[in-house]
Amino acid sequence: SADIISTVEFNHTGELLATGDKGGRVVIFQREPESKNEPYNQGEYNVYSTFQSHEPEFDYLKSLEIEEKINKIKWLPQQNAAHSLLSTNDKTIKLWKITERDKRPEGYNLKDEEGKLKDLSTVTSLQVPVLKPMDLMVEVTPRRIFANGHTYHVNSISVNSDCETYMSADDLRINLWHLAITDRSFNIVDIKPANMEDLTEVITASEFHPHHCNLFVYSSSKGSLRLCDMRASALCDKHSKLYEEPEDPSNRSFFSEIISSVSDVKFSHSGRYMLTRDYLTVKVWDLNMETKPVETYQVHDYLRSKLCSLYENDCIFDKFECAWNGSDSVIMTGAYNNFFRMFDRNTKRDVTLEASRESSKPRAILKPRRVCVGGKRRKDDISVDSLDFTKKILHTAWHPTENIIAIAATNNLYIFQDKVNSEMH
Repeated sequence: SADIISTVEFNHTGELLATGDKGGRVVIFQREPESKNEPYNQGEYNVYSTFQSHEPEFDYLKSLEIEEKINKIKWLPQQNAAHSLLSTNDKTIKLWKITERDKRPEGYNLKDEEGKLKDLSTVTSLQVPVLKPMDLMVEVTPRRIFANGHTYHVNSISVNSDCETYMSADDLRINLWHLAITDRSFNIVDIKPANMEDLTEVITASEFHPHHCNLFVYSSSKGSLRLCDMRASALCDKHSKLYEEPEDPSNRSFFSEIISSVSDVKFSHSGRYMLTRDYLTVKVWDLNMETKPVETYQVHDYLRSKLCSLYENDCIFDKFECAWNGSDSVIMTGAYNNFFRMFDRNTKRDVTLEASRESSKPRAILKPRRVCVGGKRRKDDISVDSLDFTKKILHTAWHPTENIIAIAATNNLYIFQDKVNSEMH
């Protein structure tokens, strides 16, 4: 279970892709440059570096084990030759620096080849050290450790567009950190009630606006989104805008509240829209319209009749993520049976694809899949009763500019690329 992938994230250029897993490891993949002899090899991602980011810990004061599982990874915009990323488990956020070395100095005056100090009486001549080429080495070093900022489990981190600050959110609080300061953070949202018995909702995800460094959004287990403006006050408990869809009383059931919980929220690249995922749907919200989403897409509506058994096996609490493509025209999210769904916002077409070893030979074209609920079955249709709920696509990522997607299916990472044309599949 240590190999189960728990987060996937492209960097800002899409040249690097990082995954975190339950064992606390981060694996970075680098895209190979296109070669003239083998044009098919363009876009292949190979392992660039692997390092242990978090170790299991024990909180002696609370008698709690803190697992090493990586909850989120966020890349920082590149400022120089080095790359930087933030990784977090339930409690501790770490800033890592990734650098390359392909030269080494040789010809020291006071040290021998092994690095030991020479006997100074034997040094009779002066030589100029030179840089000699060596095999490429990727070095990963921890630059900062941001600890003790959270009482509850960290569910999201987001780097601000000012490139100086980032925020981290747990179930009840959101903190703002400066990337250079580890010993203090500013609490910007606190929804913890004076009496914990009055607790009615928790924070499920949060993200900074891509262009306005003063705006951020956080989602809740009640299905609402709150847009906050840090210019209004230091503590953003009073939101600027509340996005909420009134519930249809005819659809009310025991499961209504559970399935309306928002598991992920993502700003579009343009900053105009927000994408949210709840248990059965993905919704697109316009920042200027609070009353209801502008688009709603059914991810797996055929599961409505199965909510009782999904509640019993705890699948109803699964937290699916969602992603925008580079032009904000297509959205993607995961489902069960290793299926993932894509919705074209312009044509309103949608497609179900499967990430499995059988259907994913290199350069094979994915066939659309269909789930049938009853009635007539077509040849390749899958019955809703034969879906495998242990195979779930929770974590997905889309290349920032190209049609390349990364899909985490349990302990396998699939990278699909649109080779033929710019259509959805």
